Amino acid sequence: MDRLGFVPQPAPLAMPVQDIFSSPRRVLPREGTPLRVAVARTLLLVATVGASIFAGREMYAAASAGGMTVLEWLLVVVFVGTFAWIAFSAANAVVGVVLPYRAKGQKLSPAGTEEAGKTALVMPIYNEDPRSTFAALAAMARDLPSHARDDFEIFILSDTTDPEIWIAEECAIRTLRDLAQGVPVWYRRRNNNRHRKAGNVGEFVRRWGARYEHMVVLDADSLMTGVSLVKLREAMIADPRAGIIQTTPVLTGARTPFALAQQFANTIAGPTVADGVASWQGEDGNYWGHNAIIRMRAFADAAGLPQLSGPPPFGGTILSHDFVEAALLRRAGYTVTMRPDIRGSYEGAPSDLFGVIKRDRRWAQGNLQHGRLIAAPGLALATRAHFAIGILAYAMSPVWLLLILIGVTLSIQATIVDPAYFPDGFALFPTWPVFDTGRLILLFVVALCVLLLPKVIALGRGLLDRRTRRHAGGPLRLAASWLVELIISTLVAPIMMMAQTAIVFQILLGRAVGWAPQTRAGTSVPWGMAFRFHAYHIAAGLVLMLVAVLHSPTLAAWMSPTLIALILAAPISKYAGSPALGRGLLRLGLLVTPQEAAPPVILREATRLVHHFPEAPGNALITLAGDPDLLRTHCASLDTEPRGRGAIDAETALAMVKLSEATSVEEYACWLAAPERMRVLSDPGLLDRLGALRAKSVTETATAA
Repeated sequence: MDRLGFVPQPAPLAMPVQDIFSSPRRVLPREGTPLRVAVARTLLLVATVGASIFAGREMYAAASAGGMTVLEWLLVVVFVGTFAWIAFSAANAVVGVVLPYRAKGQKLSPAGTEEAGKTALVMPIYNEDPRSTFAALAAMARDLPSHARDDFEIFILSDTTDPEIWIAEECAIRTLRDLAQGVPVWYRRRNNNRHRKAGNVGEFVRRWGARYEHMVVLDADSLMTGVSLVKLREAMIADPRAGIIQTTPVLTGARTPFALAQQFANTIAGPTVADGVASWQGEDGNYWGHNAIIRMRAFADAAGLPQLSGPPPFGGTILSHDFVEAALLRRAGYTVTMRPDIRGSYEGAPSDLFGVIKRDRRWAQGNLQHGRLIAAPGLALATRAHFAIGILAYAMSPVWLLLILIGVTLSIQATIVDPAYFPDGFALFPTWPVFDTGRLILLFVVALCVLLLPKVIALGRGLLDRRTRRHAGGPLRLAASWLVELIISTLVAPIMMMAQTAIVFQILLGRAVGWAPQTRAGTSVPWGMAFRFHAYHIAAGLVLMLVAVLHSPTLAAWMSPTLIALILAAPISKYAGSPALGRGLLRLGLLVTPQEAAPPVILREATRLVHHFPEAPGNALITLAGDPDLLRTHCASLDTEPRGRGAIDAETALAMVKLSEATSVEEYACWLAAPERMRVLSDPGLLDRLGALRAKSVTETATAA
C-alpha cells in the first residue's frame, strides 16, 4: 500500500464562506411554483388551519361556560398550539394520499452522460466500527452495475479520535480495495475536527472537490443499492438546476423493541409521509445530511458555512448543518428535491431511548440555532417553514408539558382555592371555573382521531399492499404489530416529552453540547444506570400522580397513560432497548417488515462482508510497528503542521520520554495512555523512532537466538 492507497492527487475547489445575513447572490433564477405543489400546499394549510380553528372554538366554548379566567385563556391558546401540531402531521398524511409525489419525466441524453464526470461516495465517520461501515461500502461498490463502476469512487473521511479505531480503519482500507471490484477507494483522516461533520465534508470539497461532479453523502450506517445510486446520478445529470436530491431511507437492522417499533412505523407510514412532504415542498426541499446526492460545484459555490457569532449553544459551529446547506443552495437558485420513488436507500434504526435522548441533545441545539437564521434574506418561504418545523419538533415538548400543568392547576384551583371570581363591577353571581363536559369529551375524541389518523392511514395502506401484508405474516399479524407499535410509542412519548423539555431548557440556559459518537447497537444497560438516567422522569411522574390523586381522581384517570409511562420510565427504557426482548417479538411474528422478513441482496451482502474485515487491534502501536508497509503509508498520509521550537504538549513530551526508556515496542505501548498513543500516531518523528525501536528489538532477538 502506497500513499495513493489513502488519498488521490489534490484537486482544489474554492468554497467561499457565505454571509447568511446579507442579500444573496443568485446563481440561477427561481422558477414559479408548479400547480401541483401549490395545490398540495393549499390543502396542507387549509386542513391544518381549519382543524385548529375548529379545535380552538370548541375549547373556548367549553371553557367559557362559566366565564373566562386568565388561566382558562392560557389553556385555550396552548391547546390550539398543540392541536395545530398534530393537525399538521395528519394533514401531511392526507396530502400524501390525495396528491402522492410524481417525479418529473426527465430523460438522460447520451451527451449528458459523457460530460457527467465522476461521483464520490463520501462517508464521514467518527469513532465508528470500521468492520460494519466498510462492509457497507464494499457491498455498495459490488452492487453497482458493471457499466457504472467507472463513474463512482469511494472517499472515507475520518474524524476518529480513538487510536485503535484509527489504525483499524487503515487496516480495513486494504480489504475494502480488494472487495470493491475496481471502484477506487480513498481515505483521509484529519487531526483537527473543526466544525465536525460539516467541516470534514467542507475540507474534502476544498481539497478534492474539482475531481468530482457530484457526491453522495452517507452516514456510517447508510446503505444504498447500486441501482439507486445510478438513478440518483442520472436524475442529477438530467436536471442542471438540481443542487440536492434526497432519498427517503428505510430503517433496517433493528434488534430491540424500540428499534423494531421505529423500523415498523418507518416502513408502514414512511411512504405516505414521504409522499406528502415531497408533494408540498416541491423544489424547495430539505436535506437530511445523508443518502442524498449533491452537485459539487453548486455546493462549493453556495454552501460554505460560517461560524455564528457568539458562544454556543446559539453561536459557534452550525450543528444542524444539513438544513442550512439546503437553504443556501435553494437561495442561490438550485433545486432541492426529495425522491421517494428512488428505492433502495437504507439506514440503521435507533436502538434505544438512551442513545436517542443523547442524540436529541445535539439535534435540538442545532435546530434551535435555526431561530437565528429563519429571517435571513433571500430564503424561500418553504425553507423558513423547514426551519420552523425543526424548531417546533423540540419546542413542542415544553408546550405539551405546559398543557398538562395547566390542566392540573385548574383542577387544584377548583378543589382547594376559595372562589374569587367576582368581576370588578356589580354582579349577582360569581364567575366559576365551569367547563362544558360534553364539549371536552368531543374534543378529546377529535384530538385522538387526528393524532391517530397518520397511523390509521399507514395501517390501511399496509393492509392493501400485498408485499407488506405477506411479509408481516398476514393481515392479523400486521394489525397486531400496528397495535404493539402504538403501545410502545405511547409509552415512550411522555418520557421523550420530559427529556426534550429538559434539553430545551438546558440549551436556553446556555449549556452547549459536546460531540460523542452515536450508539448504533442495542445493549442491556444495568438497572442502576437506567434509574439514574431516568430519575427526574420518575420524580416528575410521582409528583404529578400525587397531585392528581389527592385533588381529582378523575384527572388522575385521564392522565394515567402519561403518569404510568413516567413512573415506569426506567423499566420501559431498559426493556425497550433489550435485544433479547426484540428477538422474542420477532419470533412471535410481530413488528416484522419486508426488509426483515426478506432482506434485500445488498443487506445480506453487507452482513456477509463484515467477516472479511479484521478486528480492531488490541494496541494500535504494536499493530503499526509490526506492519512496515502500513507504517510507511500511515506516515506519508499524515496531515502534519510544523510546530515552533518549544511548542510541545504534555502528552507528546511524556511519549518522547517513555520512548527513550523503552526496550521494546510492546513495553512502550503498555506504558502509554490513549492520548499519548494518539500523539505518537500523529507524529512522523516519533513514528520513525518507533520503527527504529522495532528494528532494534528484532535484531537483538535474532542475535540472542
